[in-house]
Amino acid sequence: MARIRRTLKGSIGAGIAGGVIVSLLGWAAFAAGLVAGSGPGPGAGAHPTPAAATPTSTPTSAPGPSTVASIYRHDGRGVVFVEARRRSAGGTATGSGFVIDHAGHVITNDHVIHGAGVVDVRLGPNAPPVRARVVGSDQSTDVALLKVNAPRRLLHPVPLGDSSTVRVGDSVVAIGNPFGLDRTVTSGIVSALQRRIQAPNGAPIDGAIQTDAAINPGNSGGPLLNAVGQVIGITSQIETGGSSSGNVGVGFAIPIDTVRQVADGILTGTGSVPA
Repeated sequence: MARIRRTLKGSIGAGIAGGVIVSLLGWAAFAAGLVAGSGPGPGAGAHPTPAAATPTSTPTSAPGPSTVASIYRHDGRGVVFVEARRRSAGGTATGSGFVIDHAGHVITNDHVIHGAGVVDVRLGPNAPPVRARVVGSDQSTDVALLKVNAPRRLLHPVPLGDSSTVRVGDSVVAIGNPFGLDRTVTSGIVSALQRRIQAPNGAPIDGAIQTDAAINPGNSGGPLLNAVGQVIGITSQIETGGSSSGNVGVGFAIPIDTVRQVADGILTGTGSVPA
């Protein structure tokens, strides 16, 4: 079986996925009517990855959307385009992220921004880049917390869910920037739970959510949402087939419960230092 790849691809990382190099560089819509799945517990076999969630101040109430189109309209505004300019190897890598509060905090993957000298975030399709500060990151869970200073009207926090309530068969929606294609939406189901994936530093991440929603290089750091528009995980890795580096229907998201713990630790000073 092909090895799991992070969803960033570029000249710096030889073939592991996560963002996509800008030099190489939308919305896609899916049919309406998500059906909430009720499949039983965890799946077995692949490798799951945990995720860190956002600060406790992050809104957690469900907006109530029930179709892919309504979820996209409500939550797509809070998905951002991340550009990271590398210090040493050169080049610019891109990935995804999402706003979690009106203070300007943004969640993304560590591997999207790791080693970057400058990180910019675009808060809208036609919005100019805004300089982001890396508040902190954790390679062991592949979670990073950014901070941007932007007008409140440009910040659209995406509500967080509870990954412990996710079941196999549940409908999910992914929004991100695959191959630099701004705010693309795909959908699918939860294919399995409790997978194990490997963090950038080699540490195991347990509890990852497996999905067949299309995830490609550049989706890294974007939200995986449930049928009511709440974030249940961060899309982070894909399984690839043969020489292909694109989607084959097997993607992995770090659970939002893990992400929340990591982000809270960073904000309180008990987590990792800036990358």
